[in-house]
Amino acid sequence: MDAEASRAHVACGTPRTLAELEPGSSAFLYVHHHIREDAQTLFGFLSRDERTTFQVLINTHGIGPALALAILGTHSPSALVDIVATAGAAGSFTKLAQALDAAGLTSVLQGPGPFTVFAPVNAAFAKLPAGTVDTLLKPENKDKLTAILMLHVLPGKVMAADVVGKAMDVATAGGAHVHVDGTDGVTVDGAHVVTADIACTNGVIHVIDAVILPKA
Repeated sequence: MDAEASRAHVACGTPRTLAELEPGSSAFLYVHHHIREDAQTLFGFLSRDERTTFQVLINTHGIGPALALAILGTHSPSALVDIVATAGAAGSFTKLAQALDAAGLTSVLQGPGPFTVFAPVNAAFAKLPAGTVDTLLKPENKDKLTAILMLHVLPGKVMAADVVGKAMDVATAGGAHVHVDGTDGVTVDGAHVVTADIACTNGVIHVIDAVILPKA
């Protein structure tokens, strides 16, 4: 354990995993602060499985340390919050949050659910043609924006294990259908799930690398 991790361990007392850190405590905030600066700081608190997951998130999926911390932290039941709060804490879904607000769907995804949300990261929105997002956010395009966002929401809680090895068309919360393919990783209408099973109090988030659009 390096010096920074040792200081973090002293600050946190006896906890050895993220699940043992009380959300909002000084210890949790200490780790959360330092993880933004140095990914290695967290290693003193991770179990072997958590370390492996953290490395995959950082090195394979290119997810930043703060989001990786948020994802790992959701494995603690006491740390769970709703879908909107979970996405907000991650910091990589600001475009999605902006779109949800414009469509009036934020309060819906704060409701009891359960919901399954395929959440595009900011980089996914950046793949859209220039000006697309700004146009969709205009009040006169609220219905179109809502229809697009509802393609990303399924009623009920669907975990990655539920679709592994399967391919199916599933109904979204908006009544349209998307094609989910779990035969080679998991894709949703061609968008790849890059991080699965982020638990929330009212459902689950799966991070995707593209925005799902209505079929022509």
